[in-house]
Amino acid sequence: MMNAQDLSTTVFDIAPVAMWLEDFSGVKEQFDLWRSEGVTDLRAFLLADVQRVASCSQKIKVVAVNAKTLELFEAASFDALVAGLPNIFRGEMLQSHVNELVALWEGKTEFSGTAINYTLGGRRLDIQLRGIILPGHENSWNQLLLTTEDVTAREEARRREESQRLYAEGMFEHSPVSLWVEDFSRIKILLDEIRNRGIVDFQVFLDVHPEFVQQCMSEISVIDVNQATLDLFCAPDRQTLHQRIGEVFRDDMEKHFRGQLVELWNERLFHQREVLNYALDGSERHVLLQFSVFPGHEHDWSLVQVALTDITARKKAEAYLEYLGKHDVLSRLYNRAFYMEELNRLERKSLRPVSAIIIDLNGLKEANDESGHDAGDSLLRRMGEVLNSVVSQPNHAARIGGDEFAVLMPGADELSVAAMVETINELLKINNQFYSSAPLSVAIGVATSQPGETMGAMVKRADLGMYEHKKAHYAAAGANS
Repeated sequence: MMNAQDLSTTVFDIAPVAMWLEDFSGVKEQFDLWRSEGVTDLRAFLLADVQRVASCSQKIKVVAVNAKTLELFEAASFDALVAGLPNIFRGEMLQSHVNELVALWEGKTEFSGTAINYTLGGRRLDIQLRGIILPGHENSWNQLLLTTEDVTAREEARRREESQRLYAEGMFEHSPVSLWVEDFSRIKILLDEIRNRGIVDFQVFLDVHPEFVQQCMSEISVIDVNQATLDLFCAPDRQTLHQRIGEVFRDDMEKHFRGQLVELWNERLFHQREVLNYALDGSERHVLLQFSVFPGHEHDWSLVQVALTDITARKKAEAYLEYLGKHDVLSRLYNRAFYMEELNRLERKSLRPVSAIIIDLNGLKEANDESGHDAGDSLLRRMGEVLNSVVSQPNHAARIGGDEFAVLMPGADELSVAAMVETINELLKINNQFYSSAPLSVAIGVATSQPGETMGAMVKRADLGMYEHKKAHYAAAGANS
């Protein structure tokens, strides 16, 4: 029959985990010496000189190991393992060994931790280490049992997960695009409640209950934003942005958010649209919004990403190009293209009467010839200032030729157009008081549409009136010369 000693030996040899029987009595003697020398904080003492850790390690004697240990560390025999210990326990091992030594220094008979070992072939091992002083040897430490479990696969998976996490966080934080992670779960609940009430036409529901949009906006929970978001919205930090989020999502944002709700109602969990937000300094931010529910959260929308690409510069460029397409840059009035488009629009409309004022700037050619084009341009700018100050919607003023201007007045009769001409003349007089050396002189013709008359015919009558006025001006100038 196998006795207890034989059984213990057999269990040790066939155990499925690497086991070491070691003699730590030399370490205990070293500890006693250090205590006598006044060492109290062993951790600080060891960390001050890593060679002290190595000195302790060298005092450990390996008494026995089991077969699993030889297999794990790629050792052909016990003697080969012992001879190769400096290659097994090196580098990072000394740092983790400090924790084991401190545990023993503090009187503990058990310790555990993680360590880095190496096989005799040089392969790195992540080790889960556990040690215990065997009963009856607490005073001498001459029998200490250690298990070294290979957890390399687990630790590599953890490191990969950590690396992927850091990669994702880095991509998020350093993305040049404004990124928001938000919780839309409350919005989904609200939409589901509406659907469960039998609502089919969501657009009509929103028309009847516009407050529902505001309610949904208030239920958005912002989880995180990246640095590009803080930069885009002029926020010094995340806390400030969260506290002042109402300043970002306001005014026209409600109209855009309504469109988002319609998209979500129609189960489009990925969509994009151009929206208008506001920075904390009050300036506008035109952005291209891309909304997407994170995979795995389609059932509750508890995790969504909103990416905002700043298109403010593009929108300003588009607005400027649109302005150039309809305006004369020099006078800042509408241009001939807009004037012709407006005439065609008025032709199609039933609103009548329509009046027109045609204005020709006298002496522009002479100013250009005698004083240069800068002088002529100055006259045109001043004429634009006069008309811009007096003409407002629904009326429009345009520069329709080199020295020719027009004012279109939908719904205006003869009395209205006469009052406009009088106002223009009064402002011309005021303007000339400031520019007495180069007074503005104009010829004006007016016309009001008659029943059945086309816009073209009405404008032609105003044009003829202007020419008659111009002829009279030059005739008077010739008589006075």
